[in-house]
Amino acid sequence: MARRRVQFTYDASQIKEPVIYELGRQFDVVTNIRRADVVEDRGWVILEIEGKEADIDRGLAWVESRGVRVDPVLWDVVEG
Repeated sequence: MARRRVQFTYDASQIKEPVIYELGRQFDVVTNIRRADVVEDRGWVILEIEGKEADIDRGLAWVESRGVRVDPVLWDVVEG
């Protein structure tokens, strides 16, 4: 089992698409939202993904193909 933290950045037209739900459903990974925010022209979410490394890689490639920017999170996420 692998665990990866990433940040998704959406433009305004993508915010209502169920990308995180579909990522978990289609690629058999567990998704945990750690932080998120939406402003007028974009939204972002820091997400922790757990599953098989190959499934995570395939899922993130699919997310990027939907036009969502995916960046690794290299710092600790403080919950609160």
